[in-house]
Amino acid sequence: MSTCVFFVTCPKGVEYLLEDELRTFGMTPTRNAPAGVWAEGSLASGYRACLWSRLANRVILHVQEIAAGSGDQLYDGVLGVDWSQHIPVNGSFKVTFLGQNSAIRNTQFGAQRVKDGIVDAFRAAGIKRPEVSPKTPDVTVSARLNRGRLALGIDLSGQSLHMRGYRTDKGLAPLKENLAAALLLRSGWPDIVGQGGDFVDPMCGSGTLAIEAAMMALDMAPGRKRDRFGFERWPGHQPEIWLELRQEAERRAHEGKQGRIPRIAGFDMDSRVISTAWKNIQRAGLEGIVHVECRAVESLSLDGDWSETGLVLANPPYGERLSERHELGALYRSLGDAVKRVAQGWRLGVFTGAPEFGRSIGLRSYKQYRLFNGKLPAQLLLFSVDEASEVTPREPHEPGKLTPRIANEERASMFRNRLRKNLKAIGQWARKQGIGCYRLYDADMPEYALAIDLYEGHVHVQEYAAPKSIDERSARERLAEAMAVIPEVLDADPELVVLKQRQRQAGTQQYEKQASSDEFFEVHEHGCRFKVNLKDYLDTGLFLDHRPVRYWIQQHAHGKRFLNLFCYTGAATVHAVVGGASRSLSLDMSKTYVNWARDNLALNGADTRKHRVEPADCLAWLAAKPAQGEIFDLIFMDPPTFSNSARMEGVLDIQKDHGAMVRQAMARLSADGLLIFSNNFRRFKLDESIESEFEVQEVSASTIDRDFQRNQKIHRCWHIRHKG
Repeated sequence: MSTCVFFVTCPKGVEYLLEDELRTFGMTPTRNAPAGVWAEGSLASGYRACLWSRLANRVILHVQEIAAGSGDQLYDGVLGVDWSQHIPVNGSFKVTFLGQNSAIRNTQFGAQRVKDGIVDAFRAAGIKRPEVSPKTPDVTVSARLNRGRLALGIDLSGQSLHMRGYRTDKGLAPLKENLAAALLLRSGWPDIVGQGGDFVDPMCGSGTLAIEAAMMALDMAPGRKRDRFGFERWPGHQPEIWLELRQEAERRAHEGKQGRIPRIAGFDMDSRVISTAWKNIQRAGLEGIVHVECRAVESLSLDGDWSETGLVLANPPYGERLSERHELGALYRSLGDAVKRVAQGWRLGVFTGAPEFGRSIGLRSYKQYRLFNGKLPAQLLLFSVDEASEVTPREPHEPGKLTPRIANEERASMFRNRLRKNLKAIGQWARKQGIGCYRLYDADMPEYALAIDLYEGHVHVQEYAAPKSIDERSARERLAEAMAVIPEVLDADPELVVLKQRQRQAGTQQYEKQASSDEFFEVHEHGCRFKVNLKDYLDTGLFLDHRPVRYWIQQHAHGKRFLNLFCYTGAATVHAVVGGASRSLSLDMSKTYVNWARDNLALNGADTRKHRVEPADCLAWLAAKPAQGEIFDLIFMDPPTFSNSARMEGVLDIQKDHGAMVRQAMARLSADGLLIFSNNFRRFKLDESIESEFEVQEVSASTIDRDFQRNQKIHRCWHIRHKG
């Protein structure tokens, strides 16, 4: 049987485990890649990986690698492949495309060029072209672009292999099945069950860890319950090999139940997810083997005939929301107390995105593995449950949880005087301008690295992350002093003072929810009304530094068609509407902010027939061909510096991508219209070719108000018009 080349994908951080697993299927791994492994083997080994891999997402049969330095070069390479060997006559296909380069900036564009090449290859051979079927294709063509080379392959998997077929109902924070399997392998479950050990998940949710533990212990193929695989309508499919493998899997599943069956249980305090877990257990065919019930962590008990050795594996809450983090220490401490009470001699594994709370468990971790839960960095902490490993539980220090107190009165007095001076000068200016929301203090004193913003009686305090050279204890001491002084000087209710720690954000973290207070209140700016929320998100819903830009839009929007790209909460659109814009379109990828923008427009009486807010990937929207009549007189574009959200078709890097984005926006601008382009990347340089193609005027200085004079680089802004 001839040797095939495969690329097998997996969750990030699982590559080395997957490499070992592929060897058991008869494959020879050749190299690892981020979130995947390249390997060689027979077609039967590829089938075996589809059926038996507990870790893989997809098994891709490599077809050919081609040069893809440009869209045309990519198309020519695809055209040269004999696709009749891979797509059935009168069949259908779809293309999945990952990656980009300087010429292929958008995955939609890349996928379209691959589709064109495939269809034209059939036409050139005088064969009827296949249909494109995005939802139910006979064959899925995988295209992966990296460093100017495009790897083309056939996805043998169909749906991602983590979908075993038993979980149609999910818990509130579902753990993917293949990640659950990776946690079990890293925790040593195969060895533990081989030694006669049992398994408990004290926070089981929808039961994924317990079900995967049972399938692993009973030698059940994870793909055994799946309805369909991607290779079944592929012309190269060999049904006799597949049938033999399926029969082997059924035989092994039967034999797995003939020996000792470990006790496997899951507990959760939420009765709703326990109900879901029971349904998943039934679909997996594990009734009578996996037991779940409603029980709180502190009530954990192992009554009856449990083994003296075993594995407790838990995936507790990570505390992504600030309100939850205050409760995490107690939860992790309860987990440690319960395990130490009932599971002496066992092993404990805790998979968490908040590893600092591992200290609260009261055991010394002997091993830590770095993994990812989706895009969230996480760690698997392993503990031996015995007296030798016990330590005193400790809770981590958190910036949002401290007692305001003055340790150094002289230093605090200097900070107090600076606040009073600013309140007199900036506060007086703001009152004269009719501004209720403004920045009062921006790290004026290096000892107090804070940004302090006032929102009509509410105070938003952001602590800049201290340099590594600053002692953490000293930084917290000064922060405690600031939090004691701020309510005093501002005569503010301490309950209305909100503290956050501000750090460099990756991807869309600046848009992710931080808490769940739902404490919105209304503020005003130049006759406009806005909803803000100081607690639940990193930002508040109103970028104060863009106040002059918004006011300029309000003064110049009368009778104009207005477009707001990356609109956030729609504040600029509100100013345009209040200023008399004839119609407007506001786009943002986040459904949360789209709804927030709609609320802001409703607050200001906007006619929803004329002023639309829609969820959209702005990169893809700009790259698409404009609809007929879709021209605007005034466009505001303020993109993030970087974004790699899973909801986006591509990755946004403002320095690299702004040239194409500006040109695409200008294609939607009327002949005498204006594009206002802004961003807050401190080292940003405008593409020189933009200045040669259009009339460009930097207006940054005029868009920095009095309260941001200390931070002249907080954003940069340009007016861009068509020449002539």
